Amino acid sequence: MTFPSHDLDSAPEASKPLLENSQKAFGRLPGLHKVLAESPQAYEGYQILHKLFTETDFDADELTVVWQAINVENSCHYCVPAHTGIAKMMKVSDEITEALRNETPLPSDKLEALRTFTVQMVRERGYVSEAQMKAFFDAGYGHRAVLDVILGMAQKTMSNYVNHVAETPVDEVFHPLKWQRSDSPLKV
Repeated sequence: MTFPSHDLDSAPEASKPLLENSQKAFGRLPGLHKVLAESPQAYEGYQILHKLFTETDFDADELTVVWQAINVENSCHYCVPAHTGIAKMMKVSDEITEALRNETPLPSDKLEALRTFTVQMVRERGYVSEAQMKAFFDAGYGHRAVLDVILGMAQKTMSNYVNHVAETPVDEVFHPLKWQRSDSPLKV
């Protein structure tokens, strides 16, 4: 069954201002936003979570690590290419981007600890061990970072799951960045 994908004409009234903002911000309507428009509350909730996550203490590299670690772990065909493009706009190095996409080691121990912890949080549904928490803290992160990873997880759970159920087509602008998970996921 095809999932609804809205434009400014077909969207519920409460979603139209959100779509207008997306059109202004991106110069186009991202596929994820067109699908989210079916539920104005889900769409607004996603946007609020995104805004709040970008306002954490994480820098551009760290934001990208959290986003992409979750996208890759959840095998999101839409979000991995989208966040590859976003990472380029945020001036994140190709080395970091490719390591995240290919599940190969990141260029710094601290970023690798962030990816490892994020993936552990996803896989364990928040039930990380004391040793896993200690390793994250030993890498230089604190309690706030734990909560901020959870915030990023909330945002990405929404987008990853929406894209899974809706089979959201990858936006044309991201076609050159298409991604498919390798056969051997990162062991953390």
